Amino acid sequence: MSSPRLIWGSRLAQSLACPLVSRRSLVKAGLLGAGSFSLAHLLRSQAVAQESISSQTSARDKSIIFLWLWGGPSHMETFDMKPGAPAEYRGEFRPIATSVPGIEICEHLPRLAPLADKFSLIRSLSHSSPGHVNSTHTLMTSYPGALAEAPPFEPQYPDFNSVASRLVGPRRPGTPSHVAMPQLRYGGSAYLGTGLNPLSVQADPNAADFRVPALGIDADTLRTLEDRRSLQQSLDGFQRQWDQSGTMSALDQFEQQAVQMLANQQVRDAFRLVREPEFLRERYGRHLVGQRCLLARRLVEAGVRMVTVDFPCVPGQKAFSWDDHASVWNIFDEMKTRLPVLDQVVSALIEDLDGRGLLNDVLLVVMGEMSHTPRINIHQGNPGREHWAHTMSLLMAGGGLPMGQVVGSTSSRGDEPKDRPLVPGDLLATWYRYLGISTETTFPDHFGRPTPILAQGTPIREFFP
Repeated sequence: MSSPRLIWGSRLAQSLACPLVSRRSLVKAGLLGAGSFSLAHLLRSQAVAQESISSQTSARDKSIIFLWLWGGPSHMETFDMKPGAPAEYRGEFRPIATSVPGIEICEHLPRLAPLADKFSLIRSLSHSSPGHVNSTHTLMTSYPGALAEAPPFEPQYPDFNSVASRLVGPRRPGTPSHVAMPQLRYGGSAYLGTGLNPLSVQADPNAADFRVPALGIDADTLRTLEDRRSLQQSLDGFQRQWDQSGTMSALDQFEQQAVQMLANQQVRDAFRLVREPEFLRERYGRHLVGQRCLLARRLVEAGVRMVTVDFPCVPGQKAFSWDDHASVWNIFDEMKTRLPVLDQVVSALIEDLDGRGLLNDVLLVVMGEMSHTPRINIHQGNPGREHWAHTMSLLMAGGGLPMGQVVGSTSSRGDEPKDRPLVPGDLLATWYRYLGISTETTFPDHFGRPTPILAQGTPIREFFP
């Protein structure tokens, strides 16, 4: 599902730079208007949520970056190699040793191998939802997906990001809780309200003309907004005009916060990748996903709680996902293109976070919504793997959690969990505990019934000794 986006155009910035504007012009700009999804709406929802946080919930100074491998990366080609399995299972790739004895990963991830002490692998996550939409819903809500595989893919339950936005909000005032690049497909806030959906960054951070995305503020307007006295005079002008006309009340504190976010130097600076040294931009990779990952690091530094980076493709590749059906393409040829990019961006993020002293407070999660069948399928000469969620792997790094370990294992052919079988609720409970959110939290659904944020699940004990 394409989440509603916060769209801030140059018309809004131009309007804010004027001392007096009409209500109609602001409606057109997207700041006001019935049913509009604005940053002010988001801030208002977060403030209401803050008032309802229980004493058991603590908003610690923690952030999460999700690198989402949409389509479902095969565990057999990434983090759970089976070199001893029959040929029709093990595939073409071989495992390599890492810096942690006993932990092996795919040979096409050589930059990650020396960093194994800084990440952990979960190899026994399992669920039974069949398709991409249902799998995403199941993984990000813990409620088994029962959604139709057709638009609009409305979620029945709020996903992790929406719940966390509601309960803990951003790490710093004046920043969004969740930024998605461009979005987490098929997620959403369900009965919690649209004000919790992420700020979506559609533009390519690697583009030469990339600037504060979706804000569209030119240099002249920025200079005006940076003059706080002029900004306040503009707000006062809005209030006087509307009070005199009697058509509506003045901007409330949340609209003012929305305007102030436009003038927030730290928020704007986070999007200015040109301030990063060229060698670091090259280290991440001068392509869409590499620069999105670098921007993710800058955003959490600025105070954003959660950043989602969608990694559906790489430069010059015909593939649009990690969905490696034999009927679509040769999985091994495609993986030889994708895995080096995955290796580059994940190792760069871990090293960068570590070097900047952020690895204790930022949790990096690398995963998709499912895996693909351990047994290879051949279609018209193409080897591939089909949908499979009974055994899937993921990587987590940082967050101040114990790293350098593997949680769980699968059978010799990788087709069933063997040790420490885990369900999506266990993973979500781990993330909730990491953010200080009680897993006993409930919200009223559309019918007013108290509904737990988890259908089942407990925090994974290996991460909380």
